[in-house]
Amino acid sequence: MAGTIYTNISANKWRSVVTMTVFVALVIALGYAFGQVLHLWWLLPVAIVVAVVQTFSAYWYSDKVALAVSGAHEVDKQQAPELYRVVENLSITAGLPMPRVYVIDDPSPNAFATGRDPQHAAVAVTSGLLAKLDKPELEGVIAHEFSHVGNYDIRLSSIIVVLVGFVVLMSDFFLRYTFWGGGGRRNNNSGDGQVQAILMIVGIVLALLSPLIAMLMQLAISRKRELLADADGALLTRNPNGLADALEKITTDPLSMRASNKATAHLFITSPLHDKNGKTKGFVAGLFDTHPDPALRIAKLREMAL
Repeated sequence: MAGTIYTNISANKWRSVVTMTVFVALVIALGYAFGQVLHLWWLLPVAIVVAVVQTFSAYWYSDKVALAVSGAHEVDKQQAPELYRVVENLSITAGLPMPRVYVIDDPSPNAFATGRDPQHAAVAVTSGLLAKLDKPELEGVIAHEFSHVGNYDIRLSSIIVVLVGFVVLMSDFFLRYTFWGGGGRRNNNSGDGQVQAILMIVGIVLALLSPLIAMLMQLAISRKRELLADADGALLTRNPNGLADALEKITTDPLSMRASNKATAHLFITSPLHDKNGKTKGFVAGLFDTHPDPALRIAKLREMAL
């Protein structure tokens, strides 16, 4: 069992590296294609510089943004003694620094971790989670979040979010400039009209498809990381049923989070946008879910308990 878990950890880390490399390649390809189509030689270097700046900004400030958007407030041992003790005990067990502890005043049960590394991490849970879960279930959820911290998922998620946003902005700029900003007012008397037409078509296709591709890659990372964190969290507590029971309660709870939004949904242990069956609301939901099927996650945890 342990060997399988560690094999999955190694495989998922490798997939994450590959995915981030593809993201960088996509940004470079977009910058090059758009620069050629629009005759803007400076677009590629500017795109690279802006991408680096945005990535560094996400590295330093993404945790503060996520906590603020979610309405989380920091608590100490006196304000939330049981939660604080669980986090403290699991941080010792995991061999990780004690993260900052936050509570979100929301009756819907959920939780997430954020931060740029284990030394600057934070764990946030809703008041509904504290009210509806017993201690073994709470331990399972916190252990799951510690897996995200220990495996640097929290950093990866922030970087991927920034890259996705940058790809969308580049695509939007290209489409606007091409159709309304002078993209069609170039002189093709130099004899390269056919080449420019081909580049134009390629650029438009990239502009239309790149946000979708970027989003799907982001969601794929999130799904893989959630399964890994489930296994790693169960290994930490040595009680897979605790996390399985918690997931059943969270995903079947009829309440949706008031402060939930698509920008931060992937951070939570389960999607805060789910319906009472744990499915994300909306058309073709299975394709765009930020999390794996709850039934699959629970089944895998039950298997680990056998």
